[in-house]
Amino acid sequence: MSDIIHHECGVALIRLLKPFDYYKTKYGSTRYGLHKLYQLMEKMINRGQDGAGVASIKFDVPPGTTYLDRLRSIKPKATQDIFLNINKNFSEAQKNQPHLYKDATWQKENIPFMGELLLGHLRYGTFGKNDVASCHPFKRQNNWMSRNLVVAGNFNLTNVDELFTHLLELGQHPVQMADTVTVMEKIGHFLDKENDRLFRKFKEHTDKNYEISKLIQANIDVAAILKESSKKWDGGYVMCGMMGHGDAFVLRDPNGIRPAYIYKDDEVVVVASERPVIQTVFNVPFESIEEVKPGHAIIIKKNGTVTEEEIIEPQEKLSCSFERIYFSRGNDKEIYKERILLGKNLTQSVLKSVNQDLENTVFSFIPNTAEVAFAGLVEGLNEHVNTWRLNELLKLKGDYSEAQVKKIFETRARVDKVVLKDAKQRTFITDDESRDSLVNLIYDVTYGTVKKGVDNLVVLDDSIVRGTTLKQSILRILDRLHPKKIVVVSSAPQIRYPDCYGIDMAVLNKFVAFEAAISLLKENGNQHMIDDIYQRTKAELLKPKEEQVNMVKEIYDSFTAVEISAKIAALITPKDLKAEFELIYQTIEGLHAACPLNLGDWYFTGNYPTPGGNKVSNQAFVNYIEGNNKRAY
Repeated sequence: MSDIIHHECGVALIRLLKPFDYYKTKYGSTRYGLHKLYQLMEKMINRGQDGAGVASIKFDVPPGTTYLDRLRSIKPKATQDIFLNINKNFSEAQKNQPHLYKDATWQKENIPFMGELLLGHLRYGTFGKNDVASCHPFKRQNNWMSRNLVVAGNFNLTNVDELFTHLLELGQHPVQMADTVTVMEKIGHFLDKENDRLFRKFKEHTDKNYEISKLIQANIDVAAILKESSKKWDGGYVMCGMMGHGDAFVLRDPNGIRPAYIYKDDEVVVVASERPVIQTVFNVPFESIEEVKPGHAIIIKKNGTVTEEEIIEPQEKLSCSFERIYFSRGNDKEIYKERILLGKNLTQSVLKSVNQDLENTVFSFIPNTAEVAFAGLVEGLNEHVNTWRLNELLKLKGDYSEAQVKKIFETRARVDKVVLKDAKQRTFITDDESRDSLVNLIYDVTYGTVKKGVDNLVVLDDSIVRGTTLKQSILRILDRLHPKKIVVVSSAPQIRYPDCYGIDMAVLNKFVAFEAAISLLKENGNQHMIDDIYQRTKAELLKPKEEQVNMVKEIYDSFTAVEISAKIAALITPKDLKAEFELIYQTIEGLHAACPLNLGDWYFTGNYPTPGGNKVSNQAFVNYIEGNNKRAY
């Protein structure tokens, strides 16, 4: 992606089902779980580089022994920093107690993070400060094991204000109005209530509080806690939690917006944000990994039983299509095929833009995430060429020369790696000013690939959000090759609406498609329409979120997607660009055809899966008109 956006986080949960000696004997280390957690997190580093965190819970340790450990970091290589510090504990223990170190039970009681239950989190900050305190996992501590709670997740909730108010109604005094805090306190409240209920129940049979504690731990109804806690959540989420006594859960939102996958055997239970990382780290086949069902929770009891229970009634499955286009790792079997189709579906539009002139057109892509979609475009071009060859041969009707046949078979799509990415500076470029000055160092071109003034140059990008990088850098860089025409192709449709479920796209003036629509309205003398929509949007915001409609849709209603694409092209064309320039976007139909099981497309269509989405879109428009450049939720 040429534009830089931050996005949803990554989670990984591991529950070891065997004693530590088992892993030492079979895999050569009692740290089997920690090693696997590290590998999962490193494989998902694409999901979050602002920070990381790890938490661990030990089972059945003697009183006075620490059983809950947590470590977080915001260093440039946060995951490595965390595990370096964790591993130091083992190195020091081995050095200071070489004989005792050989005993797995001694390790568990004396070395931090030697737990049977492990939770890891990778953070991309969509809001707030990037400090250690903002990193997951969060913990809610208590002297009763079963009241301790650790929470980490990949989520954004649209109605934090409502949830905060509800906490106040419950009698709590939250220290922050943040979705992570409100979620943790909400679950914690009902965890406390469940403990109280069970205490009263078992108190009727015994006065021994130690025994009651054990009975509570064995009988906590995790599903009931989650059903009560999540009643008012509006957003996209995968919530992971661990309770101090050893129960764990992973809850997915009812539309399946955020991804979660589970693998289990007789040794381990694993839940992660991406399927291929589980395949690679545990060397298991695609078929053995299941997607967590929308509205369901994976509940892992301390005794090792694993169930998947419905917590919220599932709604229409609208999994984030941006996961398929860009965010998730492309080596997932299904995502790979979908990205191939995203590129392939653009074939006819691209051929039309260059007047079918394959002889004088070079095809390339903007590295690195667009490579698979580009392979799909090339596949489509090759199919087109093969059909053309067959028709040309049939036209000859047996009367042909060797030169004629040779020319037919030499016709092909000219594919070159024209755009090069020299440096991985994406994570460290945060403000626009610094980013713009460094982009020219990141991208370069392969000279000699384009015939000056003769060739068209088609370049595929996976998504265009703001168009800033294209305007300020890439188009000028491509123009150095002196093509006759530059065609930039986006494998994603036009991004028109805010995201509020995990991606850092919540300010309308950062969408070049929105800027184009506003410009067209003004050019056509329809400023009054903008003013009218603004007034009606303010009135809409006075309604409950469940009754609101997305007013921003009206901004686009007067124009076709082609008209908006043409205006975007005009807006991002540098004044000194010598080549003709055209911009092509994926169609909504092409997106759905490529990703038929992942139809979450609200940032393209404005069709939000939850009422909070409409509210956020309306608030974003009011913020835009009023010059309030802040997140709309």
